[in-house]
Amino acid sequence: MTKQIRQLDRVVIRFAGDSGDGMQLTGDRFTSETAQLGNDISTLPNFPAEIRAPAGTLPGVSSFQVHFADYDILTPGDAPNVLVAMNPAALKANLADLPRGADIIVNTDEFTKRNLAKVGYQTSPLDDDSLAGYVVHPVALTSMTIGALAEHAVSKKDAERAKNMFALGLLSWMYSRPYESTLRFLGRKFAARPELVAANVAAFRAGWNFGETTEDFSVRYEVKPAKMVSGTYRNITGNQALSLGLVAAGVRSGLPVFLGAYPITPASDILHELSKHKRFGVVTMQAEDEIAAVGAALGASYGGSLGVTTTSGPGVALKSETISLAVALELPLVIVDVQRAGPSTGMPTKTEQADLNMALYGRHGEAPVAVIAPKSPADCFHAAIEAARIALTYRTPVILLSDNYVANGSEPWLLPDVESLPDLRVDFATAPNGEDGTTFLPYLRDPETLARPWAVPGTPGLEHRIGGLEKADKTGDISYDPANHDFMVRTRAARIETIPVPDVEVDDPDGDARVLVLGWGSTYGPIGAACRGLRQRGLSVAQAHLRHLAPMPANLGQVLHAYDRVVIPEMNLGQLAQVIRSKYLVDAIGYNQVRGLPFTAAELETMLEEVLKNV
Repeated sequence: MTKQIRQLDRVVIRFAGDSGDGMQLTGDRFTSETAQLGNDISTLPNFPAEIRAPAGTLPGVSSFQVHFADYDILTPGDAPNVLVAMNPAALKANLADLPRGADIIVNTDEFTKRNLAKVGYQTSPLDDDSLAGYVVHPVALTSMTIGALAEHAVSKKDAERAKNMFALGLLSWMYSRPYESTLRFLGRKFAARPELVAANVAAFRAGWNFGETTEDFSVRYEVKPAKMVSGTYRNITGNQALSLGLVAAGVRSGLPVFLGAYPITPASDILHELSKHKRFGVVTMQAEDEIAAVGAALGASYGGSLGVTTTSGPGVALKSETISLAVALELPLVIVDVQRAGPSTGMPTKTEQADLNMALYGRHGEAPVAVIAPKSPADCFHAAIEAARIALTYRTPVILLSDNYVANGSEPWLLPDVESLPDLRVDFATAPNGEDGTTFLPYLRDPETLARPWAVPGTPGLEHRIGGLEKADKTGDISYDPANHDFMVRTRAARIETIPVPDVEVDDPDGDARVLVLGWGSTYGPIGAACRGLRQRGLSVAQAHLRHLAPMPANLGQVLHAYDRVVIPEMNLGQLAQVIRSKYLVDAIGYNQVRGLPFTAAELETMLEEVLKNV
């Protein structure tokens, strides 16, 4: 059968099913295949917090969305063009996100009375007119997979589990994806059980062949490679990129990297990734709790390593006392906060940007630290290096504010030239620095950075006192002198405030925009896509994005006052907007949501259009 091949410029696909149906694996493999073709990619995994949520229920639905295109894209897409629904719960949970005319591939074997009743369907949506506005492709995924594996030496349960590979094979055929890497992946994943390798490969090929032979899928699609800067790329998640950034920081500084971490969603993958890189001098320690983790990391910094601790919001709260100790000791420490929806346990697998206030102010006393936020999965690499640079140069804790959206999302990453990365080498104190040539003054500061000397314990003649009690200027002796305390507090604040950071860049193509959209962290993609959409319709709007949140860029005030309106979209209730209003006296307009989901470009575009009408 000869099938039509149609060219598309972009596609958004969402795989959805039970948390045990392998949707994350399916989406990840489809993404890897797509990356090999050179498409630009952005992904959005979405899964329940429970290890195994109740099967067939709405809370148990797990999904993976992938957006790929032949041009530069900024988000995982607002609405799927294709939904693969493995059961009624997956259909019901995701149907509202689909535009009319979207393709729905449903696993008809799971649309039983029992499964329909679990999610409140009185009748099957496949049998009534509720899906009339969509292109529905009923496919008996489960039974066809079992049939395809009838001759394989696997149990019926293992055969059923391979239905995700059938679905992957079908979609790989439908969108002309290469599949050799998936076959190699299956060989590695099930290497200890050759029968499972053969079964999953057979299920994948059965799905591919079904697409090739069935009359229900009469069109096959192609998306040409995107035009990208020449170089070597790999698909990477935010947590992976951040981990490699820390490894690179260790290499470029010549210091061992010590990670003290307690497992917590969604930061645990950084611990997993860094544990693979011992050959680069990385030491990982899974501590008994968050407090022990940050204490060990600070101790490692005291001993001459680059100390790092990773966590999410609840862990930052527990670590706050030790972070204050690091402020008093004036030692480098990188704290990675992969934000999630709170408060308390909140929604562990959903995204939010609500830890900004805690990062800026969440310690007792005057305890300022530097704060940085990556804007995308690939940017996590460079943000991690920048956090290490500031921590090592200025002897300060640095909080790196990632979030679940950035951490688990993925995109192509251009491998950098290692020699182009900043030189982070540190000059440790090796000799007394007092005027008499015999005294070591641990708080005698560098006049440019205001950083104190970093003396590795055991260096002869450099013995000095450490601890949380206030220190006397220069000597580091315990001091209760009021004037000294005032001086030390102001000096620690000045050390952060005077860190030179790059100016904020403004994207204002026509130079005549009256409205500036200011973002930070993971809102970069949706804001950029919304601004792009408005400009394509002839409307002028400017965009600026903050990576450095403490200190802020020196030119930010000038930029803000150059526009009639400043709009700040945030996944919180307006935390950056409050800072901007108080610091720069700008009446910023906040646009806020805390749904556990990222903004869509469409909602921001609609909101900004209303702002533009009223300028």
